[in-house]
Amino acid sequence: MNFDVVIVGSGLAGLSVALRLPRTFKIALICKRTLWESASNFAQGGIAAVLDPVLDSIEKHVEDTLTAGAGLCDEVATRFIVEHGGEAINWLINQGVPFSTDKSTQTGYHLTREGGHSERRIIHAADATGHVVQQTLEKIIRNSPNIHLFENHFAVDLITSEKLYEDKRPVECYGLYVLNEEEEKVHTFAARHTVLATGGAGKVYLYTTNPDTSTGDGVAMAWRAGCRVSNMEFVQFHPTCLYHPYAKSFLISESVRGEGGLLKLPPDAGADAGKRFMPEHDPRAELAPRDIVARSIDFEMKKRGLDYVHLDISHQDPQFLKEHFPTIYARCLEFGIDITKEPIPIVPATHFTCGGVVTDTKGRTDIKNLYAVGETACTGLHGANRLASNSLLECLVIGKTAAEYIASQPRELSPVLPEWDESRVSNANEDVVISHNWDELRRFMWNYVGIVRTTKRLERAQRRIHLLREEIDEYYANFIVSHNLLELRNLVDVASMIVESALSRKESRGLHYNSDFPTTFPKAMPTVLTPARKRILSGT
Repeated sequence: MNFDVVIVGSGLAGLSVALRLPRTFKIALICKRTLWESASNFAQGGIAAVLDPVLDSIEKHVEDTLTAGAGLCDEVATRFIVEHGGEAINWLINQGVPFSTDKSTQTGYHLTREGGHSERRIIHAADATGHVVQQTLEKIIRNSPNIHLFENHFAVDLITSEKLYEDKRPVECYGLYVLNEEEEKVHTFAARHTVLATGGAGKVYLYTTNPDTSTGDGVAMAWRAGCRVSNMEFVQFHPTCLYHPYAKSFLISESVRGEGGLLKLPPDAGADAGKRFMPEHDPRAELAPRDIVARSIDFEMKKRGLDYVHLDISHQDPQFLKEHFPTIYARCLEFGIDITKEPIPIVPATHFTCGGVVTDTKGRTDIKNLYAVGETACTGLHGANRLASNSLLECLVIGKTAAEYIASQPRELSPVLPEWDESRVSNANEDVVISHNWDELRRFMWNYVGIVRTTKRLERAQRRIHLLREEIDEYYANFIVSHNLLELRNLVDVASMIVESALSRKESRGLHYNSDFPTTFPKAMPTVLTPARKRILSGT
């Protein structure tokens, strides 16, 4: 298992890196499940980019991003990514992605608007943009002889020089250990360059719009290897997730509000049933940034004891809704909800991890030859709150620059790596411990580290995480690794980072709202966590 590049993750970030690398490179693409199962595949809204220079501008997009980020965006990184948006979209179009068209516009494409955007700049493929993009790129990936696809393979841990040598040389990544789930065997993947593109960590919470694969694997592995992690307290809750007992975290796109959807109180609100409430919370009403909308919904639900609120777009033309939101229309109809005639019951749900592994605009981490791209990384673009549809843009732009940097590096030989050693462990006989701990973790994170936080709740979560980690570490040390054990181990690491970051921020900003510290400091500062062990990190 020797490769030029190993990429962990099959979303748009990972695929972008793979397809932008030279065809002469031998590439391994590690997928925890199938190539389809990534957050990118479920992205509905679209990709933000300045495509119409007459009605829009780079400055407007940058300003909208900085405003949504509540003063915490890295302006240099933000400008770099926004400036390269047009090229990224053209690359997708050249790959064959069929975006929704509109012959009446200068671009020839239909551009929509979402919360926080001052102009229509979201290019999309109806309401299934991520799926259409993934479908297009998957065909190219499967027909690329230099890209070796490993589905149902779970990355366990990175292999660094620190693990191989006793001296104080700079830490360098040589590859990683990967569990082949069909064989139930851990293999060694050696690589000159390793790219983490594993997505976010939504499954650390009880309710999420993320797929089951979003367990923070890349962030946890990089942290254990010695990378800095930043801004983990900023967890974005999508304001509008379908509320139905048989619907599993189905997201109602931001663009529904962008096209005129109104948030209203449901029948259980009594005399206020049917009343719009967003104008009372923000002058931008339904088009306010996601953190404000999510907190407003949370406030109304808790104030009135509601299980959900309504999102109503039934006043729009039925044909328009069916054409622009075919996936949402069909999915809601499966549950007996006709969005052309009635409102959609919704609740907020965990949606996006704004923080992650600290990187530059080339995707480089603190460790030589280790990169992080997409939701796994923290470039500084998202700040304290991600602007809608900027995430896929980041995947494309940083995917390209990471690939270009990797291609420019000398092709050095990797050292011989040790095989995975499980001679001192045995098969687990109490899997109930894993399932119990998994459920406990996700429930107390939802209850104690949710949309509105308090210091006491965060401290409670911190104590429980400490106890869980002791149990999980003991389990990991004594038993053969499994899919569920690896995910739980990563989720506990990520939960700890979120809570530690939240406790260290003595203010409320963007997605982090602590009722004990409701004010916002005049100067915004990122939260940066550094692994406790002293290391010599390349590039720092």
